[in-house]
Amino acid sequence: MAESKTTMEAVRHWVVEHKLRTVGCLWLGGITGSIAYNWSQPAMKTSVKIIHARLHAQALTLAALAGAAAVEYYEHRSGAKTDRPSKYLPVQSFSHKD
Repeated sequence: MAESKTTMEAVRHWVVEHKLRTVGCLWLGGITGSIAYNWSQPAMKTSVKIIHARLHAQALTLAALAGAAAVEYYEHRSGAKTDRPSKYLPVQSFSHKD
């Protein structure tokens, strides 16, 4: 019987395969959430709200990039990445003839 993946395993696999897309989605969600939160603060000027939203999204993006680097490091150390061929570069064998 084929083993079915749980939801968390499927999400983890997608995140590992699409690291930069995940970072982009986190940035978009961070800036949207921060703008929504800052807009509820009536005492701030609009320019300050936008600056705060950008700073919050930037911090979240840096954290996501650090997380992606940690996943990449873990894959490299565990050898899981060497089992997968690159999906972007064609695999060719070259002979080294003089």
